[in-house]
Amino acid sequence: MMKTLFQAVALAAVALAVPAQADEAAQMALGKKLFTTATPACALCHTLKDAGSEGAIGPVFDELQPDAARVTRALRDGIGSMPSFKGVLSEAEIAALALYVSRASRMK
Repeated sequence: MMKTLFQAVALAAVALAVPAQADEAAQMALGKKLFTTATPACALCHTLKDAGSEGAIGPVFDELQPDAARVTRALRDGIGSMPSFKGVLSEAEIAALALYVSRASRMK
């Protein structure tokens, strides 16, 4: 009985993890796409190796390695010469882009 309960709990944990990983992969793909296609595109100003961008105006994300919360704030509010994307991108798109920049900037 205990073994069966343990197996059921383990299967439930795996079942929950698979959609979360798939969702994260989808968010990362969307974020990468938005990095190069949003208007204006992040890649115009920012350098990010994973995106193949070499912008010269904004910070180099591979060096800055911002967390998702910092990217989200910058996207919503704008910062320096960077405009706000609040009216341009949906909250889901902002979240995907923030996740992508925070994770991709830490890849080696």
